[in-house]
Amino acid sequence: MNYSKYIKINHDLWNRKTGFHVKSKFYDVKSFIKGRSSLNFPELELLGEIKNKTVLHLQCHFGMDSISLASMGARVTAVDFSDKAIKIAKELNKETGSDVNFICLDIYNLRKKLKQKFDIVFTSYGVIGWLPDLNKWSRIISGFLKNKGFFCMVEFHPFIFLYDDNFDKIKYSYFNTGVIIEEIKGTYADRKADFRHKSCEWSHPLSEVFGALNINHLKIISFKEYPFSVYNCFNKTVRSKGGFWQIKKFGEKIPMMYSVKAVHDS
Repeated sequence: MNYSKYIKINHDLWNRKTGFHVKSKFYDVKSFIKGRSSLNFPELELLGEIKNKTVLHLQCHFGMDSISLASMGARVTAVDFSDKAIKIAKELNKETGSDVNFICLDIYNLRKKLKQKFDIVFTSYGVIGWLPDLNKWSRIISGFLKNKGFFCMVEFHPFIFLYDDNFDKIKYSYFNTGVIIEEIKGTYADRKADFRHKSCEWSHPLSEVFGALNINHLKIISFKEYPFSVYNCFNKTVRSKGGFWQIKKFGEKIPMMYSVKAVHDS
């Protein structure tokens, strides 16, 4: 099975997921339309003041974060390969009076359509596991950044993906040993959803992330790890002391998210 077949499987998966996500309490689209920002403190700390900055948002899903970035005064272009997600993003864009440029495309093909360079490239939460090649991903980021522009990402920590869904045992390799093909039941935003679909994912250890950024002229200036998740999207969680989410049996003993900021320096 080649990459185009993996993409077709995941494209169909995310088109189906999007319908459940838009209606879910997890995303709470109603309060978002009324003015709630969907951004969290880790990415806000990384981004800083973005008024009048140009931002490229990769793997934007149905656009809530993209629109939230625009509400901060940024000029945003946002990309996702799910046509259903981008259709809903454009509807939300209109409904919120925002002006995000949404593009439906696999990010690996983005250079064929987009020529602009940006002050910031941004991506967050559950994104790189859907990509087989981080060197190619990093080249795309580098190619779209202005010199001295920066890339920032908040992502779930690869350590938590060693475990099975119920965190009872280690099931997967920490390292990228090739595609992981499984059948998904439900979705993180609605675990009771009447939904089954095949998925294709890849493990990416931190060394792979850092190495890919480094060889593509992206100098890491900030790296943080967090012993909690800002989203309640895993099984067997409890509230952390700060009001976020941790795996009950592990508490603060394991990392659940990390953030990276890197400056383009060619």
